Amino acid sequence: QVQLVESGGGLVQAGGSLRLSCTASVSLFRINDMAWYRQAPGKQRELVARITRGGRINYADSVKGRFTISRNNAQNTVYLQMNSLESEDTGVYYCNADHRENYWGQGTQVTVSS
Repeated sequence: QVQLVESGGGLVQAGGSLRLSCTASVSLFRINDMAWYRQAPGKQRELVARITRGGRINYADSVKGRFTISRNNAQNTVYLQMNSLESEDTGVYYCNADHRENYWGQGTQVTVSS
């Protein structure tokens, strides 16, 4: 099993920045993919960014050029740096680990005020 603990959400004005962190209970080398998803009110959960064990990265079109996913293997932590935030980025952000099955964090709220 994998436990994921997220932090870093909050309230920010449009154009501002936030950094989310997700720390896993196991080594990231044992996990296939780590990803961030988000869910806005009344909408389905959607993929924001994914980083594979080999370092391959992909982003949702809506965040390309603004968000950066990275990992610190020594700390078992994945980050999501979010810049130039827009009101449409508001939602609950979830960390996800693909390790034989899918594991989810508890979610962290990001609110962008316009």
